[in-house]
Amino acid sequence: MIPLWKGIPNTWDCDEMGHMNVRVYVEKAMEGLGNLAGAIGMPHAFQPGAPSTLLPAEHHIRYIREAHAGAPLIMTGCVLEWDETSALIYQDMRHGDGRPAAAFRTRVNHVDARSGKPFPWSTRSRAQLEALTDTPPEDTQPRGLDPNQAPIPSSMANIEQVKKSGAPEIGRGMILPRECDVFGRFWAPGFIGRISDSVPTLLHEWRTRVAASKAGARVGSAVLEYRLIYRKWPRAGDRFVIHTSLAEVAGKTHSLAHWMLNPDTGDAYITTQAVAVTFDLETRKVIPAPPEQIAELERLAPRGLIL
Repeated sequence: MIPLWKGIPNTWDCDEMGHMNVRVYVEKAMEGLGNLAGAIGMPHAFQPGAPSTLLPAEHHIRYIREAHAGAPLIMTGCVLEWDETSALIYQDMRHGDGRPAAAFRTRVNHVDARSGKPFPWSTRSRAQLEALTDTPPEDTQPRGLDPNQAPIPSSMANIEQVKKSGAPEIGRGMILPRECDVFGRFWAPGFIGRISDSVPTLLHEWRTRVAASKAGARVGSAVLEYRLIYRKWPRAGDRFVIHTSLAEVAGKTHSLAHWMLNPDTGDAYITTQAVAVTFDLETRKVIPAPPEQIAELERLAPRGLIL
C-alpha cells in the first residue's frame, strides 16, 4: 500500500446531512488516482496535452464511517489486478485514528487521452503495476453489492429499458464547462454528484413520512455502498436525464438503480446501484421504514432497471 492522498473535508464538502458528500469522496479518489499514476510512470496522466490517461470504467465504493468537516482523512492504495490495457485499483480511506472511512475499487482503462481508446501499458508501467499488486484488508470488503457481478451490456442500457420499467425521471440538466476535466470530458465525480442532487426530488417527502413513524425524528439519509458503470463520457453542453428504479429491499436498507442518459440518443452515460438507509440526524441511527412506506417506495420507483 502506498500513500495516495491526505487532507480533510472542508465545511463546503459536507451536505445537508452533516457529512462529506458522495461527490467529494470520488473527487478524493480521483486525486488518489493521480498519485497512483505517478507511481506507475505516468506523472503526466491528468495534465493538459498528456498522450495517455487513466479513465475510470467502474467504481465500487463502500462508505464505512461518516467523515465530518475538519477531521483528517488518509488514503493509501495498491493494485489488485491488471491486464494488457486496464487495472483494478484499491483505495483505502481512513480516519486519523486508523478506523476505515471508505474503500474504493476502481477499474481504470489506460487510454489515449484524446480519443479515449484503450491501448497497452508501457513496459515501465507493467513493471510498476506488478510491484504494487497487493491484497486489500478484510475490514473494508464489499457487502451489499458484488463488484464481480457482470453489468448489463451497453446495448441494453438505453431509454427503451426505462420506458418498459416505468422508472420515473428524477433529474434533468446540462453538463457545464466547469464540470469537465482537462480533456473536455465530464469529470467522474460529476456523475455521482448529479445523481445525489436529484434523489431528493423522488425521496424527500417519502423520507419525511418515514420519519413521522418515529415521533420527533429529524430525518436524513446515507448511502452505504455504491457501484457505478461508466459507459459514455458527455462533454460541456450535452444534456442529461436521470431515471431511478427500486432495485432491492433488505432489512433496514433499500437499493436504488440510477440511470443517467443522453435524452437525444437515448443511450446511458452511466448505470449505477446504491444501497441506502434513512436515519435520524440527531442520533445518527438508522430509521427502519415501516412496511407501508416500503410499499409506497415500490409505487414511487417501480422495479425494472438494473446495474
